[in-house]
Amino acid sequence: MNLFNLTGKRALVTGGTHGLGMAMAEGLANAGAELIITGTTPSKMEDALNYYKEKGYKVSGYLFDVTNEIAAKEHLDIIAKEIGDIHILVNNAGIIKRELAITMPVEDFRRVIDVDLVGPFIMSQLIAKQMIERREGKIINICSMMSELGRNSVSAYAAAKGGLKMLTQNLATEWAKFNIQVNGIGPGYFATSQTAPIRVDGHPFNDFIVSRTPAARWGNPEDLAGAAVFLASKASDFVNGQVVYVDGGILATIGKPSNED
Repeated sequence: MNLFNLTGKRALVTGGTHGLGMAMAEGLANAGAELIITGTTPSKMEDALNYYKEKGYKVSGYLFDVTNEIAAKEHLDIIAKEIGDIHILVNNAGIIKRELAITMPVEDFRRVIDVDLVGPFIMSQLIAKQMIERREGKIINICSMMSELGRNSVSAYAAAKGGLKMLTQNLATEWAKFNIQVNGIGPGYFATSQTAPIRVDGHPFNDFIVSRTPAARWGNPEDLAGAAVFLASKASDFVNGQVVYVDGGILATIGKPSNED
């Protein structure tokens, strides 16, 4: 369908070298977009580029830290000269440090805020300048259920993701007049290499997530592709400042008693 066709569009996905970022990038590429991937680890970048190219996608990769505004601007200038304008920005790069608030080092708290909130601001500000000139653009911030809920040991992450939700709404408010749509995706709990150790029958957290999720399963990374394509395409041209939660229904329910089917 033409509404979802991304042919001729360039999509920059930060942290698109692995995990959910890679799944969303692949969805965008399958819809026709040219990929530009950023990361900070050379080995992961090499593996990711090989994977994308084996799939037949048009892709380029650049190594820089999105929290460094000087490095980000330098690389985006290079991208503009070597490849062209960015039509779609997916602010996916992020980190989490699990530590109780009472014992968490302040430097760790600041680092999470820097990567998960300041980084998306820097990338959005830089790329929005060319989008404003072009009077067209899509920015997708990867939020979280922690944009809405609290949980033990993730105070910095939740603060950053809550802030990212509000940043999404404020950027949408400022830039909508330039035909720029700024929205978010809030993933639930997904089956990735990071969650593999706890996704086994009998593990307390696995049992909790499966029972807490109305869909009664973890999400598969490819479950995010549809939301990414929708928010990157013409289909969402009048959708702005929203967060689409792809969570199997967790945020829709208070849960159920343990003895209820």
